[in-house]
Amino acid sequence: MHRPPAHLTNLDLNLLVALRELIRERNVTRAAERIGVTQPAASAALARLRRHFDDELLARTGGGKDGRGGRGGYELTPLAAQLAEQVEAVCAAAERLFATGTDFDPATSGREFTLLMADYTIAVMGERLSRLLEARAPRVKLHVKLVRESLAAGLADTIRSIDGIVAPPVNLLRTPDIKSAKLFQDRWVCVVSAKNQVLDTDALTVADLARLDWVAPFHPNHPYPSAAPITRQLALLGIRPRLAVRVESYQAVPQFVAGTDRIALMQERLVAQLTERLGLRALEPPIELEPIIETLWWHEDHDHDPAHAWLRRLVVEAAGSLRPG
Repeated sequence: MHRPPAHLTNLDLNLLVALRELIRERNVTRAAERIGVTQPAASAALARLRRHFDDELLARTGGGKDGRGGRGGYELTPLAAQLAEQVEAVCAAAERLFATGTDFDPATSGREFTLLMADYTIAVMGERLSRLLEARAPRVKLHVKLVRESLAAGLADTIRSIDGIVAPPVNLLRTPDIKSAKLFQDRWVCVVSAKNQVLDTDALTVADLARLDWVAPFHPNHPYPSAAPITRQLALLGIRPRLAVRVESYQAVPQFVAGTDRIALMQERLVAQLTERLGLRALEPPIELEPIIETLWWHEDHDHDPAHAWLRRLVVEAAGSLRPG
């Protein structure tokens, strides 16, 4: 008979939940309340976790009280900070595993789903998804994690521990065990301030792009290549941009273009939301760039889960209500 690895059989998996709440709250009493146990029980769980990891995990700060209800008083050790994202993923995966069944009633379910998406995608379809979720499944919870370019190398592993990723096609997601559904299409446009003092034409040339200062999202501070979508488009334009501002957010880009002589590449749907408020001007790139095809990706392990199938339909419906790109 096959037996699980010995280190798993000897572990109390309830400690996973305790670890997650202790890291989230950084306070023993509040963690106990969230778990539904007494404060001494939570303290005992923390002591066991400290022995297991041979680390304090929660270290007292100078301004704290006694850890029995005071706000603050603890900070995460470097190891606890490292464990924070891992324990969230493991607990979410375990919750999905035990929530899987043959039936799913969105009107009564309290299941939590986790999606990884860019702030651009949230700006375009987040409100529609939120409204559908509230109307159809008022008790269902949604955990939205923001895409970071640095996650690119680990996307194939990440997708196993969450419900899905919303992103354009990338080679790392094009594997036989990862499924997908197209959501919506967009296009890249050049964006400048309506008050730009150095650009006197609406017909951009590659030379114009080379002489202007740029705002770029997720652009690496090292030589090419890079997995960042913007980097590939700039390579198609044949320029190495003069970077004035690098940001780790698509929605931050227009803030650093508005009222300046800088230029940026942005998704047209996002630009349309901000043109009037920020005084922006959208211009056609001098050459045709690749289309943006936002896609929902999920691991095939979720295919036969009724709850996950419902989530996929909901996300596709939210995207389907957008005007054609």
